Amino acid sequence: MSTDRPRRVNIVDVARHAGVSHQTVSRVINDSPLVAAATRRKVQAAIEELGFRPNRLARALAGGTAREVTVLTTDTSLYGASETLSGIEDAARAAGHTVSVSVMNPDQPYADGDVLARLPHLGSPAIVIAHDATTTRAMRALRAAQPSTTVATGGGDLADETEAADWLVALDDRAVAARATRHLLDLGHATVHYLAIPSKAPRRLGWEQALRDAGRPVPPPAACDWSTASAYHAAIGLLEDPDVTAILCGNDDLAVGAVRAAHIAGRAVPGDLSVVGFDDCPYAAFQVPALTTVGLDFRGLGRGAFELLRSKLDGAPRPRPTWRQPELIVRETSAPPRNRTE
Repeated sequence: MSTDRPRRVNIVDVARHAGVSHQTVSRVINDSPLVAAATRRKVQAAIEELGFRPNRLARALAGGTAREVTVLTTDTSLYGASETLSGIEDAARAAGHTVSVSVMNPDQPYADGDVLARLPHLGSPAIVIAHDATTTRAMRALRAAQPSTTVATGGGDLADETEAADWLVALDDRAVAARATRHLLDLGHATVHYLAIPSKAPRRLGWEQALRDAGRPVPPPAACDWSTASAYHAAIGLLEDPDVTAILCGNDDLAVGAVRAAHIAGRAVPGDLSVVGFDDCPYAAFQVPALTTVGLDFRGLGRGAFELLRSKLDGAPRPRPTWRQPELIVRETSAPPRNRTE
């Protein structure tokens, strides 16, 4: 006798039976006013015929405290985190949900219980904007306690986690950092120096791999914090060497510091020094000179994180990515190196 358990009916089965999308079934379950009466009756009939029982947490999300989605992050002033949060809020608002933000201190150690205490209750839907060690630890604590109601945006250490596709949305920082490095090498620079921000190992690894693949020297990365000032001081030191002609920066704030350091050192950008940033902050196109940088769709990533959370709660298939892929945006701060033999 077979011991196989019958497969549980899910939201996709109901959608197929009713001839509608699984998003429409979700709206009916959550009593959204955006569903026509005839469609609502058709979906309700399919639910009854198939004996579908909506996920308890998905139904709770339609009312009461679980309607609120908690976002955990560390620094909402950082461009990437801020834009990701805006994307989450955009998608949540459109779906009739509210968002609360729990800001963690990156310098404080958190036990698993401390992380869970930041939710309204155990099992409450959560999204972690995981871009540093603190939020990565928070993500692991939540994944262990409530894997079916937690998702994350991020990369780095998280990208190597088991079954990442089930709960993680991420941008490929490593590949596009390599592309930015090759751009500078293709312009004729002998090598590329790197100003590194904390907890963004994929960007550093992409830079390093591109140099190794091209057979070029790999200079030691200059460690910075998240601030323009730290990049300025690091770049001042680098520019004491006249052979430094190209710098890749971990984000646009660091790139601004590098450009300022070049000005103080009497180096023209891009004639004497090419600078490439990361993130394409709003000011990047309006710098003088305009900043060559890597564009990342953080807002789209945030929307994708919320849609992934909804699909998990509804028992629906993982939604297809809708955010733009990372791209190198060439502007005015990168050019062939000036002939320095005169």
